[in-house]
Formats: sequence, structure tokens, C-alpha cells
Amino acid sequence: MPVSLDDVRSAAQRIAGAVERTPCLHSRTLSQLTGAEVWLKFENLQFTASFKERGALNKLLLLGVAGRKRGVIAMSAGNHAQGVAHHATRLGARAVIVMPRGTPNTKLRSTQVLGAEVILEGDTLAEAAQHAHALEKRDGLTFIHPYDDPAIIAGQGTVALEMLEQAPALDTLVVSIGGGGLISGMAAAARALQPGIEVLGVESRTYCAMYQRLNGLPVQVGGDTIAEGMAVRDVGDLPFSILSSAGIEVLLAEEETIEKSIASLIEIEKTVAEGAGAAGLAALLDHPARFAGKRVGIVITGGNIDSRLLASVLLRGLVRDGRLVRLCVTLPDVAGSLAKVAAMIGEAGGNIIEVQHRRVFGAVSVKSPEVEFMVETRDRDHTRELIAELRKKGVTASLL
Repeated sequence: MPVSLDDVRSAAQRIAGAVERTPCLHSRTLSQLTGAEVWLKFENLQFTASFKERGALNKLLLLGVAGRKRGVIAMSAGNHAQGVAHHATRLGARAVIVMPRGTPNTKLRSTQVLGAEVILEGDTLAEAAQHAHALEKRDGLTFIHPYDDPAIIAGQGTVALEMLEQAPALDTLVVSIGGGGLISGMAAAARALQPGIEVLGVESRTYCAMYQRLNGLPVQVGGDTIAEGMAVRDVGDLPFSILSSAGIEVLLAEEETIEKSIASLIEIEKTVAEGAGAAGLAALLDHPARFAGKRVGIVITGGNIDSRLLASVLLRGLVRDGRLVRLCVTLPDVAGSLAKVAAMIGEAGGNIIEVQHRRVFGAVSVKSPEVEFMVETRDRDHTRELIAELRKKGVTASLL
């Protein structure tokens, strides 16, 4: 095994005190929801809101003072960038980060605030990596790979050490996969500590390069994904080798389920997870029979999600659950009719969020304009009751 339990333990001693020992807590509600006994490892509570700083710090410390003086460079879509930037700056080393041009603004700004020089280059991680390697040679910098490096993998594996100390009864670990550094480090540590433990990876169906490689399929990925941290085409050769030799299975999660998991973690656990951070829960929701009755540890790998995107996810979640609906109501064009219907909706327990009066487009008659109400309800049953109540009072109402 290219990364051993001793490597991971050494990394844990090396980074102790400079990264958070994040909590690993049992979730009663998610356990009831999924049919498994669920523990959550809150890596989104790290200073940079991601597990990535574990591996980054381990690598930086192994470089020594002389190596750090030369400066370091990395390519990253965000979380690795912040981990390198934070600890390089803290240790007095210059940090240059090359990011793809589509990197979310929140990750770009955070990396700059942490002291790194950020360069936007390329449309993919692979293109960003090419530019980073060119700068590495030109400026004599040390390249810190986000996942294809034994020091990085050993640092990430410290997550498993902590989880199995905090929740020793776990029989299954579920870990999201981007390039494969986290799951390969965790698998190396967990399998050495508890040979019978099951370690499962999870990827978005949109970006499932590790799944494809492990199953001997051609790598075909691409498209939009809410899990930017998992949007990797070229997974690490070293992580692939570790997962392949360990016989690690990778499950696929649907994009809609990842969205739902982000919303569920906020509503149930009051914690913010980015797409990759919520993918572990998505795996349980998409494959319930696979986990029924098991004691499952999920890593919330990060919480760096753009606030505008998060707001959209939460609103879409309300729509998906039937708690935010659009009602089309036909009104007589007489004074006070809008106020009367609004009062009826309120009396039925609906909360009006927005009103749009349509006199031209879509109206059945110029004398009977349509009004679109965006209404917050308790659930789908409440919505049906509200519409029935309006119709009972002579109001023509339907869902849009």
C-alpha cells in the first residue's frame, strides 16, 4: 500500500493543533429518514470550511523550511486552494493558485483573502493544471497536487482516524470523490484499523470518472453539476490504484438528490454543505436498501457554496416538497376582490410571498383578470386543502 496507516498517523501528529478536530455526531432525524444509523463528520467546520487543509498542511510541513521558501503553486477549483493559501501564508510561504475560469466567486475571493495570488486560466481543472506546471518550471515553485500525492492522501486520511475514535461502532464509511485523495487516505487508514469496515465512494452521475475507471469503462463526464468539488475528469492515478487494489465500490448520486441533501442538512442539522459535501447523504437517499440497518459515517467534506446558489437550492427545495406553490386565481374586475381572495388564502393558513396581476397575457376575459399568487404552505396536503377552501367560497383557483 503506497500510503500506510503509519503514514496517516504521522500526518495526524504533524498537523495536530493547526487543523480542527471536527465533531462526528449521530443524527437521529437522518437515521429515521434513511433507515440507517447515521453519523456526520463536520469537516465544513474547518477554518477554510473543508477537509482539504489537512492534506495541504501535511504536504507543506514535509517540504521543510527550505522547500517552503521557494514558494508553492497549486491548481484547484476552490477548497484545495484555500487550504494551501491559509497554511502557506501562516507558515510564511508564497502561494500561487491557478483556478479554472468558472470557479465560484465565493471560493475565488476566499482564496485571495487567505493570502494567495490567484490566476484564472483554462476552462477545466486539467487546463488549469497545465498552466500551473508551466509556472512551476518558470518560477521554481513547488507544485502541490490536490489529490495525486501520498502526503496529501495521508493528510486526508486523518479524517478516518478521528471518525473511528469518535464513533468506533461505525461499520460503513461513505465518502464523496473528486480526484480521490480523501477516500483513498480514509480507506488506507480505516481498513488497517478495522479490516471488516466497508468504505464506499460516491460520485455525481454527471461526473463519475472514478466509477468509470474502476469498472473498466471509458471516461465520459461533463455538464452542469452543483457539486463543483467533484467535477473532475482526470482522477488521480495513485488514488485509483489504492481504490482498485482495495476493491472500493463507488455509488452514483443524482443531481436532484444532491440538491435535496443540501437543503436537508440545513433544515435538519442546521449546517451548510456544498454539493460535494452533501453527496454522502445523497448516496443514502438514492440507495436506501444498500444501507438499511447499517451504522454509517458520512463526511460533510465542505461548506463553501455560493450564497446565491444556496438560496436557489433552498427555494427549489420548497417547490419540490410542495411548500412553495403558484396559484392562478381568476377574479372579477371589481374593487376589493383581490383583497378578499388574499384574506381567504391567509385564513386557510397560506403565506403569500408574491402577487402578479395579469390583465393582458393569459386572461380569459378582460373583465376577469388572472392573478398569480406565490404561496408558502405546510405541504402538498395543505395546498390541496387551501385550493378546496377557495373553490368552496366560489373562487376559481388552480395550480400553475
